[in-house]
Amino acid sequence: MIIILLIIIVVLIGIVIFQWKAKNEQNQTIQYMNEKLQAIVQEKSNEKILVTTSNSQIQQLLISINAWLDHHQKVQATHRKMEDSMKKMLANISHDLKTPLTVVLGYIEMLQLQGSASEEERQRLLAGVHAKTLEVLKIIHTFFDLAKLEAGDTDYPITKINVCEISRKNILSFYDMVTSMGLNITITIPETPMYALGNEEALDRVLNNLLSNALAYGADGNVIGLTVRNDETTIYIDVWDCGKGIDEYHIDSVFERMYTLEDSRNKSFQGSGLGLTITKRLVEMMDGSIKLSSIPYKKTIFTIALKQMMY
Repeated sequence: MIIILLIIIVVLIGIVIFQWKAKNEQNQTIQYMNEKLQAIVQEKSNEKILVTTSNSQIQQLLISINAWLDHHQKVQATHRKMEDSMKKMLANISHDLKTPLTVVLGYIEMLQLQGSASEEERQRLLAGVHAKTLEVLKIIHTFFDLAKLEAGDTDYPITKINVCEISRKNILSFYDMVTSMGLNITITIPETPMYALGNEEALDRVLNNLLSNALAYGADGNVIGLTVRNDETTIYIDVWDCGKGIDEYHIDSVFERMYTLEDSRNKSFQGSGLGLTITKRLVEMMDGSIKLSSIPYKKTIFTIALKQMMY
């Protein structure tokens, strides 16, 4: 009987010691996790908390903490990218505003100093002031247009639109400009109407941006074109040129805010660097997509894809 009692006492002592060790290990693990989590948050590192434990509850807690860290780190990375992008955008817009405003100031000073200037000279200077003021307004409007698009504060109702008709109208609006520049123009648009889910005003702006871009950067290829095609579910609009194109290294960047190919920028088409960003936002707003493929001096194609409507 005494032996049995001793065995029970030893077993109970062993259980107590085991529970104490388990509790102590658990406390140490939780303390380490707490200290590690604080260090990761304070240092803004991309680490995860890695702990080997047999405790299923701590394992679940680790999974949840690491999932939160992953989400938090992605949010931080997105925030930093947007912050850097906004800084660059403001710097570029400030530069783009400074140039025409400096010219306006110069014209005004000339008007003030040249009191005896002829009426013809005064009208020339005033015309310069007017043109540069319109340039400033265009930059400001572009900036606010992007801000409204990204905030979702836009009024572009999605309806059934005739893609062929809209595309034909837009390419023909550039016809005189293209021919005056001595360029060829290739238009491939089916006679049969094709209908997609979208917004006419938004698609007008998208095509205007892409065609202006083709003239700005692709004029040295002597031809620009527009093609409308489809498959069973999608309508595609290709706006293309055979100019300098875009190196593969830059393709993923062209839709970012303020991206411009400075070395090939046609001074007649200077903009704020927001055109393609706005274009992408407008296409996505229509539940479509846009991509770029480019082989320099062979063919550069911007392709818009919109959902086809068969009824």
